[in-house]
Amino acid sequence: MRSTVLATPATFGVFEVDWAANGAADGAPLPGLAEIEEFYRAFGYVLLRGLVPDELTARMETECAAVQADVLAGRLPERYGSTKYLDAAEKAERFVNYVEHVQELSPAVLETATLPALLAVIRRLIGDSAWLNGSEQAGVVYQDSRPGRESGYTRIGWHSDWQAMPSVDIWPGLAFTFHLDATSPANGFLRVVPGSNNWATPAPYRNVNSVEVPDDARPAGGYTDTPPPVEMPLGFDKIPGEVAVYTERGDVILHDGYLWHSASRATDDDGVRRHVRGGYWSGPPANYRPQFLKNAAR
Repeated sequence: MRSTVLATPATFGVFEVDWAANGAADGAPLPGLAEIEEFYRAFGYVLLRGLVPDELTARMETECAAVQADVLAGRLPERYGSTKYLDAAEKAERFVNYVEHVQELSPAVLETATLPALLAVIRRLIGDSAWLNGSEQAGVVYQDSRPGRESGYTRIGWHSDWQAMPSVDIWPGLAFTFHLDATSPANGFLRVVPGSNNWATPAPYRNVNSVEVPDDARPAGGYTDTPPPVEMPLGFDKIPGEVAVYTERGDVILHDGYLWHSASRATDDDGVRRHVRGGYWSGPPANYRPQFLKNAAR
């Protein structure tokens, strides 16, 4: 059976995808890939709407909530819990913001992360050698971001993902986010600087994780030698040209590893923003070495 993806930009960076025809199991060409690639190369991200079936999103939601409860109750090994990016790590005893390696615990997450149509887009963007950041690396993460008093996470400051591993030869790479909730100022949203993937962003000189920058770090990362027109803020300051990327439930965001981005705090203390995030890289997996040097403050 031949399958297709029908993608047309509905708004800036948003591509509507016809799920009914996007199986691509037979390797058929996917209409719309050229337009998706053109936007991604220029601006560093795309939002795919309709790619993930509603039923699959619902299963992810159910399975991720169950493993989140299991982590909090101590029914799962420490491998699956994380306090790495929390504002207040002591709150992890009362709430679980992150479940790491969730693809091992949720069949729906693994199915979504390896959908044939999604892989077709990813390979078009970073090459046929693309591989999932899986169990031997940091894995896929379920993130429950909420500003309530029980939460240890509220937002993350400006960074590019490359800045986390500036001396590792696994690039180019991209991050994916499967949204279980629509986003808005009320529950928080993604901020991006379109086109910043094409700047030569310096390696971080200061970061919130107190990790030293390796001596073999590349001085800058990006697709050109053009220096950024402004210095990346350490926190949450406004950057000229930044845009908000709002999502609907079921949307998929793909963003480049060199793209400047941050996450805004919810304005509603009862707001909930849940998503599943992970990454694909194209350099040899043997080169992976986690450093977590993101130049970001919370």
